[in-house]
Amino acid sequence: MNTPCHIPLAGSKSIYSVAEVDRAMEAASPSKNEPLKALYEKMRERGGERFLVRPSSTHGLDALYDACPNFKSVIDDIKKHTALAISGNEPLQFMPILLLGEPGLGKTHFAKCLAQVLGTGFEFVSMSSLTAGWILSGASSQWMNAKPGKIAQSLVEGEFANPLITLDEVDKAGGDARYDPMGALYTLLERDTALHFKDEFIEVAVNASHILWVATANDEAAIPEPILNRMNVYAIERPDREGATRIARALYGEILSEHSWGFEPELLEEEVLEKLAGIPPRAMRKLLLDAFGNAKLSGRDYLMLKDLDLDRLAQRKAKIGFNS
Repeated sequence: MNTPCHIPLAGSKSIYSVAEVDRAMEAASPSKNEPLKALYEKMRERGGERFLVRPSSTHGLDALYDACPNFKSVIDDIKKHTALAISGNEPLQFMPILLLGEPGLGKTHFAKCLAQVLGTGFEFVSMSSLTAGWILSGASSQWMNAKPGKIAQSLVEGEFANPLITLDEVDKAGGDARYDPMGALYTLLERDTALHFKDEFIEVAVNASHILWVATANDEAAIPEPILNRMNVYAIERPDREGATRIARALYGEILSEHSWGFEPELLEEEVLEKLAGIPPRAMRKLLLDAFGNAKLSGRDYLMLKDLDLDRLAQRKAKIGFNS
């Protein structure tokens, strides 16, 4: 999505104390591992200040209505919080968001577009691949091959105090119950406790209270009630025909904006647009990428209906029961 940024940098915010890092280094025993010492050095060198962005306008969100029309209720609510932030000259804050719906509706794509509009960092965490809580909150430095969790990494190594972090397929987090992969979220999703989040590897308090959370899920029943209570839940439906057409146009433009392939800037062929509008957003992107390649092989810089490999898509549906 090619959207002008309307959300400028608004100074900086301290997310950890360098003095506390110094104390942690002094208290470190000889047995402390080298990666931890190196991380402490990096934290000292970079300092604890990170950029904190705030909105100056709600206009940047308007493009999301075209790019992600089936997320209107989410965008509407974020727009309200944006207006409040502008009024108070504050960084944007909203309750953690859970996007609930079948696969292929563009939930992760929406989160990426939102981060782009907000002008902040984006971090993607695949919850289906997590088997232990330490992946989010770090493992004790006493363990072999231990390292910080994804949250501390994002804040310490990133540029922003308020990145947007997407927890993808939060309903599919699994693993040993003794090492609950969602355990850290009980702290992180509450602003008061997130203020002093302590990664088990770093052992230095980090302010994670400004993180903007967007989670995705297919099945609400698989998510613990205390986690659900910390989120605003939005049921995302398939886009209607008009919405799907807008998504197709937006995806076409977005893909071309990332490359210099020489195609027409507008999707002009109505037959192509009509076919794309009947396909879920996730499959739409894959089909478009293949179509661009097919057109180039035919020596064209525009798409035709025959460039869409609909047979391949049908075979995939039949093979894996693709229903989204």
